[in-house]
Amino acid sequence: MTTITIPFEITGWDEHAYDEPAEGPKLTQAVVRKRYTGELEATSVAQLLTAQGEGGRGYLASERVDGTLQGRRGTFVLQHGGVDGDGALHQFGYVVAGSGTGELAGLRGTALFAHDEDGARVELSFSL
Repeated sequence: MTTITIPFEITGWDEHAYDEPAEGPKLTQAVVRKRYTGELEATSVAQLLTAQGEGGRGYLASERVDGTLQGRRGTFVLQHGGVDGDGALHQFGYVVAGSGTGELAGLRGTALFAHDEDGARVELSFSL
Protein backbone atom coordinates (compact mmCIF):
# COMPACT_ATOMS: atom_id res chain seq x y z
CA MET A 1 0.00 0.00 0.00
CA THR A 2 1.35 3.43 -1.01
CA THR A 3 0.32 6.54 0.96
CA ILE A 4 0.58 10.04 -0.51
CA THR A 5 -0.75 13.45 0.49
CA ILE A 6 -2.33 15.41 -2.35
CA PRO A 7 -3.22 19.11 -2.18
CA PHE A 8 -6.37 20.30 -3.91
CA GLU A 9 -8.44 23.39 -4.46
CA ILE A 10 -12.19 23.70 -4.70
CA THR A 11 -12.93 25.33 -8.07
CA GLY A 12 -16.73 25.32 -7.85
CA TRP A 13 -19.47 24.91 -5.25
CA ASP A 14 -23.16 24.97 -6.21
CA GLU A 15 -25.35 24.31 -3.17
CA HIS A 16 -29.07 24.41 -2.48
CA ALA A 17 -31.11 23.56 0.59
CA TYR A 18 -33.72 20.84 0.20
CA ASP A 19 -34.97 20.88 3.80
CA GLU A 20 -34.89 23.86 6.20
CA PRO A 21 -37.03 22.98 9.22
CA ALA A 22 -37.89 25.47 11.96
CA GLU A 23 -35.92 23.25 14.35
CA GLY A 24 -32.99 20.98 13.57
CA PRO A 25 -30.24 21.06 10.98
CA LYS A 26 -30.60 22.39 7.46
CA LEU A 27 -30.11 19.72 4.77
CA THR A 28 -28.38 20.65 1.51
CA GLN A 29 -27.21 19.12 -1.72
CA ALA A 30 -24.08 20.45 -3.43
CA VAL A 31 -22.10 19.86 -6.61
CA VAL A 32 -18.43 20.44 -5.80
CA ARG A 33 -15.62 20.67 -8.36
CA LYS A 34 -11.95 20.20 -7.39
CA ARG A 35 -8.48 20.36 -8.92
CA TYR A 36 -5.84 18.02 -7.48
CA THR A 37 -2.11 18.71 -7.96
CA GLY A 38 1.12 16.85 -7.31
CA GLU A 39 1.18 13.07 -7.54
CA LEU A 40 -2.48 13.21 -8.60
CA GLU A 41 -2.99 15.67 -11.46
CA ALA A 42 -6.76 15.55 -11.82
CA THR A 43 -10.12 17.24 -11.70
CA SER A 44 -13.23 15.89 -10.03
CA VAL A 45 -16.94 16.40 -9.61
CA ALA A 46 -18.62 15.39 -6.35
CA GLN A 47 -22.24 15.23 -5.23
CA LEU A 48 -22.52 16.07 -1.53
CA LEU A 49 -25.37 15.74 0.93
CA THR A 50 -24.87 17.84 4.06
CA ALA A 51 -26.49 18.42 7.45
CA GLN A 52 -25.58 21.77 9.02
CA GLY A 53 -26.74 22.27 12.58
CA GLU A 54 -25.76 24.40 15.56
CA GLY A 55 -24.21 21.49 17.45
CA GLY A 56 -22.53 19.73 14.56
CA ARG A 57 -22.46 18.98 10.89
CA GLY A 58 -21.97 16.07 8.53
CA TYR A 59 -21.59 15.20 4.87
CA LEU A 60 -21.68 12.27 2.46
CA ALA A 61 -20.07 12.42 -1.00
CA SER A 62 -19.62 10.46 -4.21
CA GLU A 63 -16.79 11.91 -6.30
CA ARG A 64 -15.48 10.93 -9.75
CA VAL A 65 -11.79 11.76 -10.20
CA ASP A 66 -10.38 12.08 -13.74
CA GLY A 67 -6.64 12.44 -14.28
CA THR A 68 -3.20 10.94 -13.75
CA LEU A 69 -2.10 9.22 -10.52
CA GLN A 70 1.68 8.82 -10.38
CA GLY A 71 1.83 8.73 -14.19
CA ARG A 72 -1.14 6.38 -14.68
CA ARG A 73 -4.14 7.84 -16.55
CA GLY A 74 -7.78 7.02 -15.83
CA THR A 75 -10.75 7.70 -13.60
CA PHE A 76 -11.95 6.36 -10.25
CA VAL A 77 -14.70 7.05 -7.72
CA LEU A 78 -14.24 8.10 -4.10
CA GLN A 79 -17.00 7.81 -1.53
CA HIS A 80 -16.31 9.76 1.64
CA GLY A 81 -18.02 11.44 4.54
CA GLY A 82 -17.69 12.73 8.03
CA VAL A 83 -19.42 14.19 11.04
CA ASP A 84 -18.16 16.61 13.66
CA GLY A 85 -19.49 18.08 16.84
CA ASP A 86 -18.43 18.48 20.45
CA GLY A 87 -14.81 18.86 19.26
CA ALA A 88 -14.62 15.40 17.67
CA LEU A 89 -14.28 14.59 13.96
CA HIS A 90 -15.17 11.15 12.59
CA GLN A 91 -14.59 10.48 8.90
CA PHE A 92 -14.26 7.77 6.30
CA GLY A 93 -13.22 7.60 2.67
CA TYR A 94 -12.75 4.81 0.16
CA VAL A 95 -11.88 4.22 -3.46
CA VAL A 96 -14.92 2.31 -4.73
CA ALA A 97 -13.68 -1.15 -5.70
CA GLY A 98 -14.03 -1.76 -9.44
CA SER A 99 -14.46 1.95 -10.26
CA GLY A 100 -11.00 2.46 -11.78
CA THR A 101 -10.72 2.87 -15.55
CA GLY A 102 -7.82 2.96 -18.00
CA GLU A 103 -4.45 2.54 -16.30
CA LEU A 104 -6.19 2.92 -12.92
CA ALA A 105 -8.29 -0.24 -13.32
CA GLY A 106 -7.97 -2.29 -10.13
CA LEU A 107 -7.27 0.74 -7.92
CA ARG A 108 -8.24 0.18 -4.27
CA GLY A 109 -7.66 2.23 -1.17
CA THR A 110 -8.73 4.81 1.36
CA ALA A 111 -8.97 8.61 1.24
CA LEU A 112 -9.07 10.98 4.24
CA PHE A 113 -9.70 14.67 3.62
CA ALA A 114 -8.43 17.60 5.69
CA HIS A 115 -9.13 21.34 5.56
CA ASP A 116 -7.15 23.46 8.03
CA GLU A 117 -4.45 26.15 8.30
CA ASP A 118 -2.19 23.94 6.14
CA GLY A 119 -4.74 24.00 3.30
CA ALA A 120 -7.00 21.43 1.67
CA ARG A 121 -5.56 17.98 1.04
CA VAL A 122 -6.38 14.30 0.85
CA GLU A 123 -4.29 11.46 2.20
CA LEU A 124 -4.66 8.64 -0.32
CA SER A 125 -3.52 5.13 0.62
CA PHE A 126 -3.80 2.85 -2.40
CA SER A 127 -2.71 -0.22 -4.30
CA LEU A 128 -3.06 -1.12 -7.97
